[in-house]
Amino acid sequence: MSFLIDPPWLYANGRVIAQAVPPERQRPLALATIGVFVVTSISLYLDKGWTKPIWRLCRARSGRDWMLNSGVFKLDPDRAGTPTHAVSAAIFATYPFWLWLGLRHGQD
Repeated sequence: MSFLIDPPWLYANGRVIAQAVPPERQRPLALATIGVFVVTSISLYLDKGWTKPIWRLCRARSGRDWMLNSGVFKLDPDRAGTPTHAVSAAIFATYPFWLWLGLRHGQD
C-alpha cells in the first residue's frame, strides 16, 4: 500500500464490492476493507515492525519510504517533518472517500 497506489485500489475495491456482493453484505465488507487499508498504511508510514515483509517485498528502505515514494519519487523518508506528516494525514483522511466513490460508481 502506498499513497500513489491506495486511492485507485480503494476505488477498484469499492466497485467490486458494489458489483459482486449482495447489498446486505456490502457495508460490513466495505468497513473491513477500509480498516485493513488504514491500519496497514498507517503502520507502514510509522514503520511498525510487522510491516517489514511488505515494504521489503516492494524494494523500499522502510514503510515510510514505500508510502511516500512508491518506488517512483525520491523524497527522503528520514527527513519527513511536520509538513510531510500533515499532508500524509490529509491523504489518509481521503481513504474512505475513494472506497465510497468506487461503491457509488459500482452501483451504476
